Amino acid sequence: MAGLSSYLGSRPEITLVGPDQRIKPDVAVVAVGRLTEEAAAGLRQLAAQAPVPVVLVLDEIGEADVLTAVECRVVAILPRAGATGDRVLRSVLAAASGGGVMPPSLVAELLDHVRRLQQQLTTPASDRGKLTSREVEVLRLMADGLDTAEIATTLCYSERTIKNVFYGITSRLNLRNRPHAVAYALRKGVI
Repeated sequence: MAGLSSYLGSRPEITLVGPDQRIKPDVAVVAVGRLTEEAAAGLRQLAAQAPVPVVLVLDEIGEADVLTAVECRVVAILPRAGATGDRVLRSVLAAASGGGVMPPSLVAELLDHVRRLQQQLTTPASDRGKLTSREVEVLRLMADGLDTAEIATTLCYSERTIKNVFYGITSRLNLRNRPHAVAYALRKGVI
């Protein structure tokens, strides 16, 4: 990170501000190995103290970390392996002008999350918890301990259809896995 600070400090369009200075920065650059709970807490604290866009340089980020990063005002994510001085400079300048830089896979994850949220908001609450008869039957067989192939055979559907039915249930109702889906159906009294 020292080389990066040196490079950015040599650029006429950049003024480096240290954490001990009283000047509010336009953009914060943070480098961490992974977006751990501790790192996320530090980013949240930074966002609370100085609500500025953040350029995050890290070794690895999981798709589940993307929402945490965005919540912490991260507008640019760069893998450390590809974080050349020029790339970081472009990211800092983009962040300062209101833009952002994200790897395509992370943008896809964010868009998918927005789509799910939008779907939840546009579906009436009374309809969100309703299960079709086919969904109820699939959940009933899951509760009986049958795997996907056995459920498909029992209901005379393809395995792909059973997987699609289950995916529809879990995505619509924000359920994590089979046990969570079966527990939901039990609580609702549908099986």
